[in-house]
Amino acid sequence: MSSSAFEFRSRTRLVVGPGTLDRLGELTEELGGHRALVVSDSGVVAAGHTGRGIESLRRRGIEAFLFEGVEENPTTRHVRDCVAAAKEHAVDLIVGLGGGSSIDCAKGANFIVSCGGEMKDYWGVGKATGPMLPMIAVPTTAGTGSETQSFALIADETSHQKMACGDRRAACRVAILDPETTVSQPAAVTAATGIDAIAHAVETFVTNSRNTISMAFSREAWRLLASNFERVLDNPSDLAARAEVQLGASLAGLAIENSMLGAAHSAANPLTAHFGVVHGVAVGIMLPHVVRFNTEVVGQDYRELLGTCAGTRNTSGQNLADHLEKLRELSRLPGDLGSWNVDPSTLPRLAEEAAAQWTAQFNPRNLSSEDFLGLYRNAL
Repeated sequence: MSSSAFEFRSRTRLVVGPGTLDRLGELTEELGGHRALVVSDSGVVAAGHTGRGIESLRRRGIEAFLFEGVEENPTTRHVRDCVAAAKEHAVDLIVGLGGGSSIDCAKGANFIVSCGGEMKDYWGVGKATGPMLPMIAVPTTAGTGSETQSFALIADETSHQKMACGDRRAACRVAILDPETTVSQPAAVTAATGIDAIAHAVETFVTNSRNTISMAFSREAWRLLASNFERVLDNPSDLAARAEVQLGASLAGLAIENSMLGAAHSAANPLTAHFGVVHGVAVGIMLPHVVRFNTEVVGQDYRELLGTCAGTRNTSGQNLADHLEKLRELSRLPGDLGSWNVDPSTLPRLAEEAAAQWTAQFNPRNLSSEDFLGLYRNAL
């Protein structure tokens, strides 16, 4: 890592605080939007957050159209349906209002609405062919950090291969962080998304593409998340703690945008594709094993990170792994792959796929498919 030669990107304006969802219409108007597609899911609609957003748009005279066909881990089918809605209503701005799946689906649709083609045409970095519609993100979970990233993670509906499609023009112009929208989350969603956000802070802090500024975001994200996640689990209505966790997740997203992720996410994606393991759960299972594997080369960084937690002493990479396992246990999430009936005979195939994942190349310690096989066996 060099502190004197790097590039830091931040393209998203953050609007933070309770009640800020009600500013959606004002912020859309500032961006010149007149016809907005609100991309959401049925759970968020039922919770009333989508209706609040649409009402805010309409108070400003902005025509609002709803697409609520998003499901967890959006696929090319969801994106196609979203594109059809955007074209039908000739929208000039897109709002992703929901969890990371809604925001990613909205971004994916924006690629195709703005530039044509299919989702696979944008797999990789910098594949957009022209300007894209302005986007506003309103995350109702505290996990993916998609609102502060220029990437959409979309799965092929047939192969289930996850495609990371990124372009600076795909970044949201504005992200509204209203912690009131996170209180209605089911406990299991709070747990899984929170563990995912924590993993983002840990992995971005040690990648081989990190830089001085991205590490500052990772460090602050970890501080906010590690200090408040347990408070949210103990008291889901603690709005102050939820606000800190939501901000931590967004700062971790900014770190991802500039330093990428590592082996825990590479190992998690095949588990989701083949066994339906919820993403945050898969990451939570694999992360402690990856931390122990990486300690040989970034142990000092892990010590520094864990040392920011109040009352922590005699820190090490092993201590961090133990702490992560404790947080997962407090979340009441499964701690091993056996809980998901992962067939041991499939581990070599999973390892090959994990080694081929894009994020694997950013892990601070090089991994082969044999190394991933060892990680999976440890997690079984």
